[in-house]
Amino acid sequence: MAAATISLRKGNTRLPPEVNRVLYVRNLPFNITSEEMYDIFGKYGAIRQIRLGNGKDTRGTAFVVYEDIYDAKTAVDHLSGFNVANRYLIVLYYQQAKMSKKFDYKKKEDEITKLQEKYGVSTKD
Repeated sequence: MAAATISLRKGNTRLPPEVNRVLYVRNLPFNITSEEMYDIFGKYGAIRQIRLGNGKDTRGTAFVVYEDIYDAKTAVDHLSGFNVANRYLIVLYYQQAKMSKKFDYKKKEDEITKLQEKYGVSTKD
């Protein structure tokens, strides 16, 4: 494991642009603990932080932040499709652009403005 990481660094390998230290994990068992997450993901390098989703819409998901980008890459390579409690993990690199599309506030504000103009509602006092 460590030898593979070292060889990646020695070769001065250029990583794809989507590779980063933050991983987004889906399809986790709802009852998984932080300790179990550290056991699974800690095998691939030092972890800075793990955030488990606990809300109704975020259960079964987590963010895992590694100290080193090469450790994160190794974890994605080895843990995508890994079986945990009869569930196959989906491990992806966190991409801010894709996540923020879900919350496209500018588009929503424009829609509200159009509706206010249509129905003659004024927000100015």
